[in-house]
Amino acid sequence: MFILYLDDAGSVGNSADKHVVLAGVALFERQVHFLDLKLNEIAEKICPDDPLGLEFHANHILNGKKHWRRFSDKPTRRRHLANGLSVIDKLQGHRALFGVVVEKAAVSPQDAIEYAFEQICSRFDQFLERRNRSLKKGDAREKQRGLLIFDKSTRETRLQSLTREFRRNGHTWGKLRNFVDVPFFVDSEATRAIQYADMVAYALWRKYEKTDDAFFKIIETAFDACGGVRHGLHIKQCGKTIQEQSDG
Repeated sequence: MFILYLDDAGSVGNSADKHVVLAGVALFERQVHFLDLKLNEIAEKICPDDPLGLEFHANHILNGKKHWRRFSDKPTRRRHLANGLSVIDKLQGHRALFGVVVEKAAVSPQDAIEYAFEQICSRFDQFLERRNRSLKKGDAREKQRGLLIFDKSTRETRLQSLTREFRRNGHTWGKLRNFVDVPFFVDSEATRAIQYADMVAYALWRKYEKTDDAFFKIIETAFDACGGVRHGLHIKQCGKTIQEQSDG
Protein backbone atom coordinates (compact mmCIF):
# COMPACT_ATOMS: atom_id res chain seq x y z
CA MET A 1 0.00 0.00 0.00
CA PHE A 2 1.06 3.58 -0.70
CA ILE A 3 0.18 6.30 1.79
CA LEU A 4 -0.04 9.90 0.61
CA TYR A 5 0.54 12.32 3.50
CA LEU A 6 -0.88 15.77 2.75
CA ASP A 7 -0.93 19.28 4.18
CA ASP A 8 -1.90 22.70 2.91
CA ALA A 9 -0.28 26.14 2.84
CA GLY A 10 -1.88 29.51 2.35
CA SER A 11 -5.41 30.33 3.43
CA VAL A 12 -8.63 30.31 1.42
CA GLY A 13 -10.15 32.79 3.87
CA ASN A 14 -7.21 35.21 4.05
CA SER A 15 -7.46 37.80 1.29
CA ALA A 16 -3.74 38.56 1.68
CA ASP A 17 -2.89 35.11 0.30
CA LYS A 18 -3.19 34.88 -3.48
CA HIS A 19 -2.32 31.18 -3.61
CA VAL A 20 -3.19 28.06 -1.70
CA VAL A 21 -1.31 24.79 -1.92
CA LEU A 22 -2.16 21.17 -1.20
CA ALA A 23 0.89 18.92 -1.30
CA GLY A 24 2.71 16.03 0.27
CA VAL A 25 4.62 12.80 -0.04
CA ALA A 26 3.46 9.35 -1.18
CA LEU A 27 5.40 6.55 0.49
CA PHE A 28 5.30 2.80 0.11
CA GLU A 29 4.30 1.51 3.53
CA ARG A 30 7.83 0.38 4.45
CA GLN A 31 9.28 3.81 3.61
CA VAL A 32 7.27 5.59 6.32
CA HIS A 33 9.67 4.26 8.96
CA PHE A 34 12.74 5.41 7.04
CA LEU A 35 11.42 8.94 6.52
CA ASP A 36 10.77 9.11 10.26
CA LEU A 37 14.29 7.85 10.93
CA LYS A 38 15.96 10.42 8.65
CA LEU A 39 14.07 13.38 10.14
CA ASN A 40 14.78 12.14 13.66
CA GLU A 41 18.49 12.06 12.85
CA ILE A 42 18.30 15.73 11.87
CA ALA A 43 16.25 16.55 14.97
CA GLU A 44 18.84 14.91 17.24
CA LYS A 45 21.53 17.23 15.87
CA ILE A 46 19.36 20.32 16.19
CA CYS A 47 17.78 19.61 19.57
CA PRO A 48 19.67 16.81 21.36
CA ASP A 49 17.87 17.44 24.66
CA ASP A 50 14.40 16.80 23.13
CA PRO A 51 14.61 15.58 19.51
CA LEU A 52 11.18 13.93 19.51
CA GLY A 53 9.60 17.18 20.71
CA LEU A 54 11.01 19.12 17.79
CA GLU A 55 8.34 19.51 15.12
CA PHE A 56 9.33 20.24 11.54
CA HIS A 57 6.74 22.92 10.87
CA ALA A 58 7.98 25.05 7.98
CA ASN A 59 6.36 28.34 9.02
CA HIS A 60 7.71 27.96 12.56
CA ILE A 61 11.18 27.13 11.26
CA LEU A 62 11.38 30.08 8.90
CA ASN A 63 9.92 32.56 11.38
CA GLY A 64 11.65 31.28 14.52
CA LYS A 65 8.61 30.13 16.50
CA LYS A 66 8.32 27.59 19.36
CA HIS A 67 11.40 25.32 19.49
CA TRP A 68 12.92 27.25 16.62
CA ARG A 69 13.18 30.45 18.67
CA ARG A 70 16.57 29.26 19.90
CA PHE A 71 17.97 30.04 16.44
CA SER A 72 18.03 33.81 16.08
CA ASP A 73 19.95 33.57 12.82
CA LYS A 74 17.52 33.24 9.89
CA PRO A 75 20.09 31.69 7.49
CA THR A 76 20.58 28.91 10.05
CA ARG A 77 16.84 28.27 10.18
CA ARG A 78 16.64 28.24 6.38
CA ARG A 79 19.44 25.69 6.32
CA HIS A 80 17.56 23.45 8.75
CA LEU A 81 14.44 23.64 6.58
CA ALA A 82 16.50 22.81 3.50
CA ASN A 83 18.07 19.83 5.29
CA GLY A 84 14.63 18.57 6.26
CA LEU A 85 13.35 18.76 2.70
CA SER A 86 16.43 17.00 1.32
CA VAL A 87 15.70 13.70 3.09
CA ILE A 88 13.49 12.65 0.15
CA ASP A 89 16.70 11.97 -1.79
CA LYS A 90 18.00 9.69 0.97
CA LEU A 91 15.03 7.31 0.84
CA GLN A 92 15.45 4.05 -1.03
CA GLY A 93 12.62 2.48 -3.00
CA HIS A 94 9.28 3.85 -4.04
CA ARG A 95 8.27 7.40 -3.13
CA ALA A 96 6.96 10.46 -4.95
CA LEU A 97 5.83 13.98 -4.21
CA PHE A 98 2.48 15.44 -5.22
CA GLY A 99 1.45 19.08 -5.21
CA VAL A 100 -1.25 21.41 -6.50
CA VAL A 101 -0.80 25.18 -6.44
CA VAL A 102 -3.93 27.25 -7.02
CA GLU A 103 -4.23 30.98 -7.52
CA LYS A 104 -7.57 31.56 -5.81
CA ALA A 105 -8.80 34.04 -8.42
CA ALA A 106 -8.23 31.45 -11.16
CA VAL A 107 -10.91 29.09 -9.83
CA SER A 108 -13.27 31.53 -8.09
CA PRO A 109 -16.04 31.04 -7.05
CA GLN A 110 -14.99 27.39 -6.64
CA ASP A 111 -13.26 26.56 -3.37
CA ALA A 112 -9.53 26.43 -4.14
CA ILE A 113 -8.81 23.58 -1.70
CA GLU A 114 -11.60 21.45 -3.15
CA TYR A 115 -10.19 22.10 -6.63
CA ALA A 116 -6.75 21.05 -5.40
CA PHE A 117 -8.13 17.99 -3.63
CA GLU A 118 -9.82 16.69 -6.80
CA GLN A 119 -6.55 17.13 -8.70
CA ILE A 120 -4.54 15.36 -6.00
CA CYS A 121 -6.98 12.45 -5.82
CA SER A 122 -6.95 11.94 -9.58
CA ARG A 123 -3.17 12.18 -9.87
CA PHE A 124 -2.48 9.82 -6.97
CA ASP A 125 -5.00 7.34 -8.39
CA GLN A 126 -3.23 7.52 -11.78
CA PHE A 127 0.11 6.92 -10.05
CA LEU A 128 -1.28 3.75 -8.47
CA GLU A 129 -2.92 2.67 -11.73
CA ARG A 130 0.34 3.03 -13.66
CA ARG A 131 2.15 0.89 -11.11
CA ASN A 132 -0.57 -1.75 -11.20
CA ARG A 133 -0.65 -1.86 -15.01
CA SER A 134 3.08 -2.54 -15.07
CA LEU A 135 2.66 -5.82 -13.16
CA LYS A 136 2.99 -9.10 -14.99
CA LYS A 137 -0.18 -11.07 -15.62
CA GLY A 138 -1.04 -13.17 -12.60
CA ASP A 139 0.52 -10.78 -10.07
CA ALA A 140 -2.83 -9.44 -8.86
CA ARG A 141 -1.82 -9.94 -5.24
CA GLU A 142 0.95 -7.36 -5.78
CA LYS A 143 -1.45 -4.62 -6.85
CA GLN A 144 -1.14 -1.51 -4.72
CA ARG A 145 -3.89 0.54 -3.14
CA GLY A 146 -3.65 4.03 -1.68
CA LEU A 147 -4.66 5.90 1.44
CA LEU A 148 -4.67 9.65 2.13
CA ILE A 149 -3.63 11.01 5.52
CA PHE A 150 -4.04 14.71 6.30
CA ASP A 151 -3.01 17.04 9.06
CA LYS A 152 -6.02 17.72 11.29
CA SER A 153 -8.46 20.03 9.56
CA THR A 154 -11.88 21.60 9.92
CA ARG A 155 -12.49 20.26 6.40
CA GLU A 156 -12.40 16.63 7.52
CA THR A 157 -16.08 15.88 6.89
CA ARG A 158 -16.18 17.65 3.52
CA LEU A 159 -13.04 15.96 2.13
CA GLN A 160 -14.22 12.54 3.26
CA SER A 161 -17.56 13.22 1.57
CA LEU A 162 -15.81 14.27 -1.66
CA THR A 163 -13.72 11.09 -1.64
CA ARG A 164 -16.85 8.94 -1.35
CA GLU A 165 -18.39 10.88 -4.24
CA PHE A 166 -15.28 10.44 -6.40
CA ARG A 167 -15.29 6.68 -5.74
CA ARG A 168 -19.02 6.13 -6.33
CA ASN A 169 -20.00 8.70 -8.94
CA GLY A 170 -16.67 9.89 -10.32
CA HIS A 171 -14.74 13.13 -10.59
CA THR A 172 -13.92 15.26 -13.65
CA TRP A 173 -11.67 12.56 -15.19
CA GLY A 174 -13.37 9.36 -14.06
CA LYS A 175 -13.74 7.31 -10.87
CA LEU A 176 -11.22 6.62 -8.14
CA ARG A 177 -10.39 2.92 -8.38
CA ASN A 178 -7.39 2.36 -6.14
CA PHE A 179 -8.24 4.04 -2.82
CA VAL A 180 -8.57 1.93 0.32
CA ASP A 181 -10.87 4.29 2.22
CA VAL A 182 -11.75 7.93 2.85
CA PRO A 183 -8.93 10.21 4.11
CA PHE A 184 -7.77 9.98 7.71
CA PHE A 185 -6.72 12.99 9.79
CA VAL A 186 -3.94 13.07 12.39
CA ASP A 187 -2.09 15.55 14.57
CA SER A 188 1.10 16.68 12.84
CA GLU A 189 3.04 16.35 16.09
CA ALA A 190 2.44 12.60 15.99
CA THR A 191 4.01 11.79 12.62
CA ARG A 192 7.10 12.99 10.80
CA ALA A 193 5.48 12.14 7.45
CA ILE A 194 2.84 14.85 7.94
CA GLN A 195 5.60 17.23 9.00
CA TYR A 196 7.41 16.47 5.78
CA ALA A 197 4.20 17.13 3.81
CA ASP A 198 3.98 20.49 5.58
CA MET A 199 7.48 21.37 4.38
CA VAL A 200 6.67 20.36 0.79
CA ALA A 201 3.50 22.46 0.77
CA TYR A 202 5.35 25.43 2.23
CA ALA A 203 8.17 25.13 -0.31
CA LEU A 204 5.62 25.38 -3.13
CA TRP A 205 3.79 28.24 -1.43
CA ARG A 206 7.03 30.20 -0.98
CA LYS A 207 7.82 29.81 -4.67
CA TYR A 208 4.48 31.03 -6.01
CA GLU A 209 3.39 33.43 -3.27
CA LYS A 210 6.75 34.94 -2.31
CA THR A 211 8.86 34.21 -5.44
CA ASP A 212 11.34 32.37 -3.22
CA ASP A 213 12.20 29.14 -5.04
CA ALA A 214 15.20 28.08 -2.95
CA PHE A 215 13.26 25.35 -1.14
CA PHE A 216 11.37 24.18 -4.21
CA LYS A 217 14.65 23.59 -6.05
CA ILE A 218 15.56 20.97 -3.43
CA ILE A 219 12.49 18.83 -4.21
CA GLU A 220 11.55 19.67 -7.81
CA THR A 221 12.84 16.41 -9.29
CA ALA A 222 10.99 14.26 -6.71
CA PHE A 223 7.45 14.86 -8.02
CA ASP A 224 5.74 11.90 -9.68
CA ALA A 225 6.76 11.67 -13.33
CA CYS A 226 6.50 9.13 -16.12
CA GLY A 227 7.63 9.21 -19.74
CA GLY A 228 9.08 12.69 -19.39
CA VAL A 229 5.80 14.13 -18.07
CA ARG A 230 5.61 15.43 -14.51
CA HIS A 231 2.17 14.26 -13.38
CA GLY A 232 2.67 14.99 -9.69
CA LEU A 233 2.69 18.79 -9.89
CA HIS A 234 -0.17 20.95 -11.14
CA ILE A 235 -0.16 24.76 -11.17
CA LYS A 236 -3.42 26.67 -11.77
CA GLN A 237 -3.01 30.41 -12.21
CA CYS A 238 -5.06 33.13 -13.89
CA GLY A 239 -4.75 32.73 -17.64
CA LYS A 240 -2.67 29.54 -17.58
CA THR A 241 -2.49 26.00 -16.34
CA ILE A 242 0.88 24.29 -15.95
CA GLN A 243 1.35 20.51 -15.85
CA GLU A 244 -2.26 19.84 -16.78
CA GLN A 245 -3.84 16.43 -16.28
CA SER A 246 -2.36 13.74 -18.49
CA ASP A 247 -3.78 10.45 -19.66
CA GLY A 248 -0.50 8.78 -18.69
